[in-house]
Amino acid sequence: MQDEYRTVARAGVHETEVNRSRFLCALAPAATEQEAQDFVAAVRKEHADATHNCWAYVIGADASAQRASDDGEPGGTAGVPMLQMLLRRDMRYVVAVVTRYYGGVKLGAGGLIRAYGGSVGEAIDNLGTITRRRFRLATVTVDHHRAGKVQNDLRSTGREVRDVRYAEQVTIEIGLPDADVDAFRAWLADVTAGSAGFELGGEAYGDA
Repeated sequence: MQDEYRTVARAGVHETEVNRSRFLCALAPAATEQEAQDFVAAVRKEHADATHNCWAYVIGADASAQRASDDGEPGGTAGVPMLQMLLRRDMRYVVAVVTRYYGGVKLGAGGLIRAYGGSVGEAIDNLGTITRRRFRLATVTVDHHRAGKVQNDLRSTGREVRDVRYAEQVTIEIGLPDADVDAFRAWLADVTAGSAGFELGGEAYGDA
């Protein structure tokens, strides 16, 4: 797994105008290809009257899935420049749809490439980005009378508490950077007098 990746901070739409053509770039985070395709379909439905709805997405922290469509624009003048802009900005798990309402002035191949790529770049600048870092999932098990203090200590030291379950014992799921695992294990043994259980799980990504 990659140690970290960047994605768009939130979903949104940014509009630009080039020679009387309107370009609306809808940008959104997408966890899977299916999620990206569903977003494309939703935008196409919303702007069914538009001249073109071109799109591109990058899924995977290592950019393993990359797709793009010109949606009727001359080959290579819309989807590919959009995809290249996402990759140039190191964006991952993201989908972009640029809706064009033709304004009566032809832009030519160079103009289209600049308009579609630029629309995505401006939308990224407008909506902002976040970095997500790789961490290990871990499960802490403690008795009830220590659970409150452990949770408070976890939160006060900036640890991400992902879930808390109450049964005979209290199970707390957290996220840890790999480099912190040994130090955390020692800290936990210290604050619970060695009574807490600690189990490492798989890997995931969280906000940096």
